Amino acid sequence: MAIVPMKALLESGVHFGHRTHKWHPMMKPYIFTERNSIHIIDLQKTVKALEQSYNLVRDTVADGGTVLFVGTKRQAQETIQSEAIRSDMPYVTVRWLGGMLTNWRTIRQRVNELERLERMRDKGDFERITKKEALILSRQIERLEMRLGGIRHMNKLPELLFVVDVRREATAIHEANLLNIPVVAMVDTNCDPRDIDYVIPSNDDAIRAIKLLVGKIADAALEGKAMRKEVADEELAVEPSRSEQRMADDQELSDEDLLGEATLAKISRSAAADVEGDVLNVTEEAEEDEAAEEVEEAEVAEVAEVAEVAEVAEVAEVAENIEEVEEETGDEDEK
Repeated sequence: MAIVPMKALLESGVHFGHRTHKWHPMMKPYIFTERNSIHIIDLQKTVKALEQSYNLVRDTVADGGTVLFVGTKRQAQETIQSEAIRSDMPYVTVRWLGGMLTNWRTIRQRVNELERLERMRDKGDFERITKKEALILSRQIERLEMRLGGIRHMNKLPELLFVVDVRREATAIHEANLLNIPVVAMVDTNCDPRDIDYVIPSNDDAIRAIKLLVGKIADAALEGKAMRKEVADEELAVEPSRSEQRMADDQELSDEDLLGEATLAKISRSAAADVEGDVLNVTEEAEEDEAAEEVEEAEVAEVAEVAEVAEVAEVAEVAENIEEVEEETGDEDEK
C-alpha cells in the first residue's frame, strides 16, 4: 500500500510544476506532461520516491541516526519547525549559516555559548551588570536562539538531510555532498536533481504540498524511534539471562582458575595445619579413652576382689554354722 494515496497528492497540488520556460532539462524524466504552459509532475514516480525516502528515514532513525530538516523559505518555515519538533529532530528554518556542517566544531561552540548565556540569565547574573551590558547579552541570546535554536540539541553531524526547495538550500546540499551525507529533497521542475541522492519530485511552493510530504517524513522518523525503543526493550529482556549464564559459568570455574598461586599455597598450608591439628586431637582423644578404660578395669577388678572376699567369708561362716550344728547333734546323741 502506498505511503500517500494518489488522491491526497492531487488534492494537495503536488503535481503542479513551474512554467515550461523555467524548467530544468534534468527534470525531464519526472515530468508527465504540460498543460497551459505549466509542467505536470508524474505522481507515480512521486509515490515510489516518497515510499523509498520514507523507508530510508525510518531505518536511519531506527539505527540511532538523526535527520536534519532544512527549509528556510517562508512557505516551509512553520511546517518544518512544527514537524521537526514533533519528531524530535533538529531543524534549520531561518538561514543556513555557511559551514554549519563542514565547520561543525565552530557552530557547536556557538551553541555552547548560547547555553552559557542562558545559564547566566537564569541565575540572575544580568542583574549584577549594567543595563546596557545586560541588553547586549540579551540581544545576543535572541540572535543565537533564532539561528541555532533548532540544532542546539544536535551533538554530532546528522546521518541524513531533508531539504525543501533545492535551489534555495544549495549551500546546505553542497556541504552535505562534501561530507557524504545523503540528501532527501522535494525537487520541483525548475531545480537540478543531480546533487540529490533521493529525489521526491513535487511542488515545493504550495503550503499544502509541503505539509503533506514533510509530515510523512516526520512520521517515518517517529516510526524509526518506536522501532529503536522496541529493540532496546528486547535487549533489556535478554540481558538478565546473559547475566545468569555468566554467573553459572563463574560457578563452574575451579579454584585454580579463580585464585592465584600464592593464594592457593596459603590455602594448602592452612589445610595441612588443619589436618595436623585434627590428628593431634584424635591422638589425645585416644589416649584419654585408654586411660578411662584402665581406670574402669581397675574398678572392676577391685569390685571382683571385694566380692570374692565376701564370698569366702560367707563360706567360712556357713562352715562354722555347720560345725556348731554337728556339735550340738553329737551332744544330743551322747545324752
